[in-house]
Amino acid sequence: MKRLRTILIGTLLAVVGGLCAAPAWAADNDAAPTPEATEEANPVDVKEIVFGHVGDAYEWHITTIGDTHVTIPLPIIVHSSTTGWHAFLSSRLEENGGTYEGFSIAPEGSPYEGKLMERDASGNEVRPLDISITKVTLALFINSLLLVIIVLSVARWYRKHPKETGAPGGFVGLMEMLIMMVNDDVIKSCVGPNYRKFAPYLLTAFFFIFINNLMGLIPVFPGGASVTGNIAITFVLALCTFFAINIFGTKHYWKDIFWPEVPWWLKVPVPMMPFIELFGIFTKPFALMIRLFANMLAGHVAMLILASLVFITASMGPALNGSLTVASVLFNIFMNALELLVAFIQAYVFTMLSAVFIGLAQERKAE
Repeated sequence: MKRLRTILIGTLLAVVGGLCAAPAWAADNDAAPTPEATEEANPVDVKEIVFGHVGDAYEWHITTIGDTHVTIPLPIIVHSSTTGWHAFLSSRLEENGGTYEGFSIAPEGSPYEGKLMERDASGNEVRPLDISITKVTLALFINSLLLVIIVLSVARWYRKHPKETGAPGGFVGLMEMLIMMVNDDVIKSCVGPNYRKFAPYLLTAFFFIFINNLMGLIPVFPGGASVTGNIAITFVLALCTFFAINIFGTKHYWKDIFWPEVPWWLKVPVPMMPFIELFGIFTKPFALMIRLFANMLAGHVAMLILASLVFITASMGPALNGSLTVASVLFNIFMNALELLVAFIQAYVFTMLSAVFIGLAQERKAE
């Protein structure tokens, strides 16, 4: 499935590149186009659409009605080394020509592109301490609140319905099925006898990733933000697994790292195998971080490119535009169905690999 998605994304990028370049090839024998003609021939900035959606921002763009952009301004909270703390809404930047209280969004080409920055006495760009509530942060709060509401509502149902009343149905039954599946088939079998200690974290990780993946597929507010497609989020998740592995690792786990059972010449005088095992401590959570980030980001990019085909081909004639519009809609339906499956699979795989790594650190050798 991963290879299929990689091939599909590569093909889509090639098609989009060819379609974007087609007007330029057709105009080789004509006079140089005017700026107005160029703007009309290429009305869609695919890069801005793709990176504007998957990237973070200091405001949440909802929709555009005519020339009016409907956005939710978010609070900017920064600390400058010279002027101290500042707190204001991101709409202040637009109202004051892009600069407010000495802060502005770094332009394209800047090392801090898209981030809030200020200028020092020499005119150099400086990044303040930035703890603003950005689009991804707000989506993280909303999705986490939704997860808490779901868990508490399920727990409330169980408090009101004793076990003797029968099995639950509907949404509560679905949640019970998912919890039992992850707990029995993944956590219990991979971690081992001490699975109860790690079950709360692993279940939380599964449902947190699953909820955020699903919310990222919803195209309207409060969905649409690619939370798990942000590497900072996947980094924190992988860091939690890293701590669970190494803080609760047994003495046998650490012995296998610093003094593995291999021929002595692989350990002394050059500690080759201990170095490799120590390096593996960090590669495991790194693989978890990159796997989740790359898979979710690739899915969002593929769907955005497919949607952009409709607007890219608008100036190429009704026949080409109509046929590619139909193809774009059909492929988008397929990709959305695929991403629903991927949303579950990536949550499952992250939880399973975390459970496997934790179980390896808990395993005791037979005496």
